[in-house]
Amino acid sequence: MEEFKLFDAEYKFLDIIWRLEPINSTELTKVCREKLGWKKPTTYTMLRKLAERGLLKNENATVTTLVKREQVQKYESEVLLEKSFDNSLPAFLAAFLKDKRLSRQEAEEIKKMIEEAAQ
Repeated sequence: MEEFKLFDAEYKFLDIIWRLEPINSTELTKVCREKLGWKKPTTYTMLRKLAERGLLKNENATVTTLVKREQVQKYESEVLLEKSFDNSLPAFLAAFLKDKRLSRQEAEEIKKMIEEAAQ
């Protein structure tokens, strides 16, 4: 399992880039100031840090991600399942659905995903 462990601030930063990429680094500093309250040096430090980890690149002042949102979500969900539920998807679903109501459409979507995964 490839490691995409992110702190909350890193995820929020990548989320901005995922939504806006490709984005000019100067424009990114403006968006981060507005959305995250970050100063320019903070944004550039985060850019450098995540580029060093191979998660994004800043080339010719254009920032793009090198990992997809889905890759990070998959990694984080697998870590949660392993850490908190002993790799038991039924245990996770039982905990998640406790005291929740699903719409008929949500239940059908989940049922379809399960059927496709079981083939």
